[in-house]
Amino acid sequence: MATYIVLLGPPGVGKGTQAEILAKQTGLAHISSGDLFRESIKNQTELGKLAQSYMHKGELVPDDVTIAMVKDRIFRPDCKLGAILDGFPRTPVQADAIRAMLNEVGEDINVVPFITAPDEILIERLSGRWTCRANGHIYHSVNNPPKKEGICDIDGSELYQRDDDKVETVKKRLRVYMEQTSPLIACYRDRGLLVEIKGDQAIFKVTEDLIAALKKS
Repeated sequence: MATYIVLLGPPGVGKGTQAEILAKQTGLAHISSGDLFRESIKNQTELGKLAQSYMHKGELVPDDVTIAMVKDRIFRPDCKLGAILDGFPRTPVQADAIRAMLNEVGEDINVVPFITAPDEILIERLSGRWTCRANGHIYHSVNNPPKKEGICDIDGSELYQRDDDKVETVKKRLRVYMEQTSPLIACYRDRGLLVEIKGDQAIFKVTEDLIAALKKS
């Protein structure tokens, strides 16, 4: 039996970091929907071109395109032990689709950790982020400040704040996330798969809680 984890949590809660750590510790593949889109578009696959056509128009990529990308990825050889799904599913429709595709091979989602943290902590984490203009190196005004304010330590280029990282945008992103994801959270809670994990702890402690939740599943 393979193991499939759906990792939920708002922007800034550390899902990506935890998914990478879990993947190393468990041998499960880390499937990030963001990486999947970038890879498909970069390689100009049929699905990538289709997704790009919607993104260029500023429209959401339809569920069936996203689902097809995930289906293509989840049955690759590196997923033989299972996978950690990060950023997918986002809606109950997508949740039903992933369940159906796994059921085809006699598998199912084992556990859905929902990493949470108070909004003020998420806002501080996200709005403190600064990016190097030349090569995209990331800094944080509190957790990882540059040696010289406004200048990248590595290549000396200017640091700037992306629109996504500004306080008002961050607040909107958090609000939209909860509005869009609450039906999904309710869906997994009803199925007895949801496990809430406190994301405002030290990184190693969040990992310990995730491993414990996985062992119980």
